[in-house]
Amino acid sequence: MRLVVARCQIDYAGRLTAHLPLALRVLMIKADGSVLVHSDGGSYKPLNWMSPPCTLREGVDDDGQLEWTVTSTKTDDTLRILLTDVLSDSSHDLGVDPGLQKDGVEKHLQELLAEHPASLDEGLTLVRREYPTAIGPVDLMCRDAVGASVAVEIKRRGDIDGVEQLTRYLELLNRDPLLSAKAPVRGIFAAQEIKPQARVLATDRGITCAVVDYDALRGLDDPSHRLF
Repeated sequence: MRLVVARCQIDYAGRLTAHLPLALRVLMIKADGSVLVHSDGGSYKPLNWMSPPCTLREGVDDDGQLEWTVTSTKTDDTLRILLTDVLSDSSHDLGVDPGLQKDGVEKHLQELLAEHPASLDEGLTLVRREYPTAIGPVDLMCRDAVGASVAVEIKRRGDIDGVEQLTRYLELLNRDPLLSAKAPVRGIFAAQEIKPQARVLATDRGITCAVVDYDALRGLDDPSHRLF
């Protein structure tokens, strides 16, 4: 990864145009080819960026100022970076990243809901966890009070991608006459938090949204509450 701290001006041209006036910023050039522009605020989001695949050409403008031109290889989008003062320019080999190590809440959430499926829908009973399909396992396969099959997808934070994933499962499961004999397999999208866009999409596709209280479920499974 290459990190450049410089006073720079940035102009983006593509589906829209954007201009960042001259200021001190961090330019990040990652090994995958992406180029990101960061300020000292704004949390984790870059002010502007170019996603790979793209090319970075370093040169000078008509006035002899250092200029970078970043061009997308898929579109005509360009990022023009004019550098007037470079304070630092360093490169670092970060090696292979081991990936994010999750804290296991999503897995534990699945375990708790498998033990208490009726917390999602009255009369719901578990058939199997990690129900296998050709495109991946469904978190929970259940039956409702009338014996119809229900597929449950569980996320910590429910977004559109999770709804799309459950939609693909439902399309595949409904091709199985054994599962859809009594009624079409319906879906429940369960998460601790569901984004508004995901809720709208789920409702439009006939998928039920269930906001899960993780702490309440843990209370149901509290060993101190058990008689034996």
